[in-house]
Amino acid sequence: MLDPDVPQLDSAFDVVGLDTTAQLAYRYVLSKGTVRPVDVANDLAHGGEDSLLTLERLRAAGLVSRSRTGDQYTAVDPRTAVRTLADRTASRLDRVRSAIPQLAEVYEQAESAPVPTAKVRVVQGAAPVGAWYTRLQHEVTGEFLQFDRPPYVLAEENPVEPHVLARGVVWRVVYATEALERPGAWTEMRHAMAQGERARIARTVPTKLAIADRRIALVSPTLDPRRPTALVIEDRALVDVLCTAFEAVWDEAVEIPATSDDLDDAAPPRRGPTRDDLVFLALLASGAKDETIARELGIADRTLRRRTSDLLRRLGASSRFQAGVQASRRGWI
Repeated sequence: MLDPDVPQLDSAFDVVGLDTTAQLAYRYVLSKGTVRPVDVANDLAHGGEDSLLTLERLRAAGLVSRSRTGDQYTAVDPRTAVRTLADRTASRLDRVRSAIPQLAEVYEQAESAPVPTAKVRVVQGAAPVGAWYTRLQHEVTGEFLQFDRPPYVLAEENPVEPHVLARGVVWRVVYATEALERPGAWTEMRHAMAQGERARIARTVPTKLAIADRRIALVSPTLDPRRPTALVIEDRALVDVLCTAFEAVWDEAVEIPATSDDLDDAAPPRRGPTRDDLVFLALLASGAKDETIARELGIADRTLRRRTSDLLRRLGASSRFQAGVQASRRGWI
């Protein structure tokens, strides 16, 4: 068995190619002087073939020699064998070091290329995408821009946004009309606005998007609810393009006015419409479905049709589209 007086080898020998099995076998050969593969198999609980391969690895490293008959392996003085092995390894490392200038030259050529590599990473899965969206909210310090549309990967209520708004962050969001089809969405939107969110509605938005401080963006290249995927973009030029796209959609979107619940009723409406008219008109102009508008305003379908007809009559319009045009001309929206 192993001689306990022979020093244990350690993980430092991994660098010269001696893994745990090889180190154990080498220590065994050192303690015995000369061994056979069957001895290694019996005393070290190796299979015969494994023991032979291990001894051959030690032989290839120059740590043992093999007899002409091939059934005996003898240790070489480690003061010579291990030093030689270490020197040989050091020589290989020196060759790696000598390649550094050439590798650096290749790297510098790539760095000076006219088209730099964009800082873009792909995130897949509901949990990772949701985690990145929350991270952007935690990191933002000045401005948060967002396109909001289904499908969603997080719970409906956003507990982080109120804290972000409380820090004084300007939060602007464009909701797609289809976002209002979810029950309770209109109420949640007005609640966020009461806390400081600036919101508008568009018939559609191109994708899901969140931008923090015009520095980093999270954008969804696809909207497949079965495989949520997003791109985390930190390249300044690409983020600038996304900011430009946001501003273009924001400018065309319908502003959501505050309701009479949010404003002082003593302040009279200007230029004709009541505050409720403005809310109603914003929903109509956004392209929301009748059932969505009726549900969110808490009115019956019959009342909705009556209010729509009355608003069209007051604006001298024959369709919702014309009503939007006339309201814009009069400065209502």
